[in-house]
Amino acid sequence: MPKNSKVTQREHSSEHVTESVADLLALEEPVDYKQSVLNVAGEAGGKQKAAEEELDSEDRPAWNSKLQYILAQIGFSVGLGNIWRFPYLCQKNGGGAYLVPYLVLLIIIGIPLFFLELAVGQRIRRGSIGVWHYVCPRLGGIGFSSCIVCLFVGLYYNVIIGWSVFYFFKSFQYPLPWSECPVVRNGTVAVVEAECEKSSATTYFWYREALDISNSISESGGLNWKMTLCLLVAWSIVGMAVVKGIQSSGKVMYFSSLFPYVVLACFLVRGLLLRGAVDGILHMFTPKLDKMLDPQVWREAATQVFFALGLGFGGVIAFSSYNKQDNNCHFDAALVSFINFFTSVLATLVVFAVLGFKANIMNEKCVVENAEKILGYLNTNVLSRDLIPPHVNFSHLTTKDYAEMYNVIMTVKENQFSALGLNPCLLEDELNKGTGLAFIAFTEAMTHFPASPFWSVMFFLMLINLGLGSMIGTMAGITTPIIDTFKVPKEMFTVGCCVFAFFVGLLFVQRSGNYFVTMFDDYSATLPLTVIVILENIAVAWIYGTKKFMQELTEMLGFRPYRFYFYMWKFVSPLCMAVLTTASIIQLGVTPPGYSAWIKEEAAERYLYFPNWAMALLITLIIVATLPIPVVFVLRHFHLLSDGSNTLSVSYKKGRMMKDISNLEENDETRFILSKVPSEAPSPMPTHRSYLGPGSTSPLDTSGNPNGRYGSGYLLASTPESEL
Repeated sequence: MPKNSKVTQREHSSEHVTESVADLLALEEPVDYKQSVLNVAGEAGGKQKAAEEELDSEDRPAWNSKLQYILAQIGFSVGLGNIWRFPYLCQKNGGGAYLVPYLVLLIIIGIPLFFLELAVGQRIRRGSIGVWHYVCPRLGGIGFSSCIVCLFVGLYYNVIIGWSVFYFFKSFQYPLPWSECPVVRNGTVAVVEAECEKSSATTYFWYREALDISNSISESGGLNWKMTLCLLVAWSIVGMAVVKGIQSSGKVMYFSSLFPYVVLACFLVRGLLLRGAVDGILHMFTPKLDKMLDPQVWREAATQVFFALGLGFGGVIAFSSYNKQDNNCHFDAALVSFINFFTSVLATLVVFAVLGFKANIMNEKCVVENAEKILGYLNTNVLSRDLIPPHVNFSHLTTKDYAEMYNVIMTVKENQFSALGLNPCLLEDELNKGTGLAFIAFTEAMTHFPASPFWSVMFFLMLINLGLGSMIGTMAGITTPIIDTFKVPKEMFTVGCCVFAFFVGLLFVQRSGNYFVTMFDDYSATLPLTVIVILENIAVAWIYGTKKFMQELTEMLGFRPYRFYFYMWKFVSPLCMAVLTTASIIQLGVTPPGYSAWIKEEAAERYLYFPNWAMALLITLIIVATLPIPVVFVLRHFHLLSDGSNTLSVSYKKGRMMKDISNLEENDETRFILSKVPSEAPSPMPTHRSYLGPGSTSPLDTSGNPNGRYGSGYLLASTPESEL
């Protein structure tokens, strides 16, 4: 060893000395440089790429096939929101008119940002924490916020799976337990339960038998033991599906992603054959054009786009990080987005076909009940028989005949009409009552199906599978970035997350738990999620650089993405999201947050505002979800937290052993690696070539130079490990 080497100096000096790369490598046995990740002979291209792929395959799991990956993304993005929330929003916001803002926002926000998340995950091959630390270290808190939002959503989302489990097991009986009101005995007299008689059998079963709900969020009422057991079953299912990472969840996706489409197809065929199905579908697609200009409709459409595609959760990034870097993620983004929208429309057809059938049944029931009232008034001479059209036959009374008779009575008895208590029994009114909850409206419709238990079992098994697919992605959004960043044991951490989430989730299986689900779903997760998606767009488009990002996509995919994405990422998407976020904040200020409470004594819903303590909890949850973003920014801005910018990780392969040399800060290290002066040293990050915008080419294209951009015989592995 030379006398002036730093290793020798350290033996004779107490001063801190940083070892050089040359000194450290001198202590090693000769290495086959042609097979190393750090290629020293200028043999770029195929050999280096093969070495990188071999390194990645050893360090990171991978999907067994492209189909498995696509099914995982579909399973995550297609969830309960597509099957029930989308039809509900369509009915609420103008029918077919709602499709216009949804499609517009899907094209200018949803697909571009979905493609962005797929691309950064595949390019950097890390979870959300590692990805956003690499893109912009000061905005590294985005990844932590994504994990927290995933936790919030997972807590209440699995409760919904627990509800589905409860209904699934209750479906194995005939007649279905929610088809009739229960009868209670008061001494020797049997009477119908008053709460059920005032509402309906399905409504009573949901609020009293399933949830046993309290009158307000302030009345805890203790744990609902039935739902507690169902929540335990739900978390057990999720835990078994994700405990091995993509090795276990990937196999589950083959069933959980495909089975719902089989059930939807069966329901569609059965629904279209039902009497009145066409009425429901026509009602659905009849646009109410005034709704298209309502800002509230656009805001709800944007929220649905975020939730439908899983933007901001980190699950999309986590799944794509297990891909090879040459995977065509542009095709994946278009395919998954199309399937997601197609599923929403298919589910809407099914829901409104079935609800059209239900509306006809309820309308006929209304006609029969009101016809009996009219007969009673005729027999007691309250009404004259002259008011009844001669062609009306009470034994075979049609809705058209009843409408004619109703209009005559209303015209003649104008002053006394309200005292008669007659209902117009309009089909439109039944259709306008809305889809409500899957656990009320659809379950009531299924009670009128032939072989109703079979359809009920299929329906709730479909909901369980849809929820499971989404929960696998949600858990990946939590576990993948934490495991990547902190190197914790995968199985132990995953099981710990499930156990922790179960105990925290007991909050949602109290008798007042449904009101907390509303708090988390409508407020605590939505606003932080919007902030996360905006900052993701800004981090890539304005800080990392859209031109640089487009150039890297070109190198990764082998073709230049459409110019459309450049303008969406750079201008249109962030502007639209800023407007929508502002509208959401204004809406919260104008309309105080609240929830629909079920009042037992009235057997009806009543809208209540959250009490002060609940408002404090809601605000705290929003702050907790977004707090990592400013905290990490401040810590790294003032250099209180290392951003990894002074760390160079040089990895090379010898057999199956990996060596890392870090914290190399001296100039002689740079000269040794690059044979250049320090000012010419490239960043430890993957080389980013200049990109002048859409349609331009890099002026520094070095495709003809085997030694790369710097003319050196050294090529650094194109991995972001040094930044992490």
